[in-house]
Amino acid sequence: MKRRLVLSLMLVAAMAQAAEPLKSGTFTPPRTAPEIAQKAADGSDFRLSKLRGKIVVLEFGFTHCQAICPASLALLTQARQKLGVHADRLQVVFVSVDPERDTPARLKTYLAQFDKSFIGLTGTADQMAAIRKDYGINATKVPTGPDSYQMGHSSYLYFVDKKGMLRALMPFGRPADEIVHDVNVLAAE
Repeated sequence: MKRRLVLSLMLVAAMAQAAEPLKSGTFTPPRTAPEIAQKAADGSDFRLSKLRGKIVVLEFGFTHCQAICPASLALLTQARQKLGVHADRLQVVFVSVDPERDTPARLKTYLAQFDKSFIGLTGTADQMAAIRKDYGINATKVPTGPDSYQMGHSSYLYFVDKKGMLRALMPFGRPADEIVHDVNVLAAE
């Protein structure tokens, strides 16, 4: 009898966790994440669909960013650390909005400062514009001097579940604990 009660309580707790809402805004209904097929910064062939089974967080940014991108990458680094032994549930993919300056070598070096598991994607201006269009990301050059510029861009984290479905969109600046929460909820499904 006692064993049944414990098993029943465990089942109820598991169902409550599975029904726990995401902290991010959700895609209702979820839809298939647009495929990304691109050379990664390390030279390997990248396909988003090959990451099925993991929770993928897409961040769009650039290596010359002075505030937003490094802050988001730091939060994602913290999230992976907080996941501890389950860090491999999360794959971060950083998609450049500034392919003119974000060479594969620069992107690889930049991301390694945060977490060596992060995947960086860059390519031609047309390739990267097509990816941005698929995800609704705006990016605009903002001149800061005669020969310099920054990029104004949308700054959301896109959560793709284990089945390749777009599930959530988290705005900039949310704490690492909320990222961890959403990764765990999606991984438990």
